[in-house]
Amino acid sequence: MKIEKILFPTDFMEGCKEAVSYAVDLARKYNASLHIIHVIHDVTQATGLYVPHVAVNELFKSMEEEANKQIKRDYLEETRGLENITYKVLRGIPYEEIIKYAKQEGIDLIVMASHARKGLDRLFFGSTAEKVVKNAECAVLTVKAQ
Repeated sequence: MKIEKILFPTDFMEGCKEAVSYAVDLARKYNASLHIIHVIHDVTQATGLYVPHVAVNELFKSMEEEANKQIKRDYLEETRGLENITYKVLRGIPYEEIIKYAKQEGIDLIVMASHARKGLDRLFFGSTAEKVVKNAECAVLTVKAQ
């Protein structure tokens, strides 16, 4: 089994702290590069709603700046000692962007948290992990959030 590139998508929710330890341990064990990404959910794509272009761009710019800070800050301690880490903030529909990134970068394994959303949360957002598992071309390890 070849594992040279590992992708860890994060939404910064509680379960991600548990899942990142799996991604980091596997990256160390296989001497693999680790890609940590966050996808800003572009609700205009998901809903087809019209939102004034200038307002949306300013909002996403602000969200992207904050996400870039948070992605490095939140996982700094866990990734200490790893040399080959890529951080990226994307915009779109999360599961689509995760799958697209994995394909473009030749990712061998995706490690992600599964939040087991219920009720309205699941109705509106669905299960990103479930969609990634069903559609990704590489192996996916899901870590159930406590």
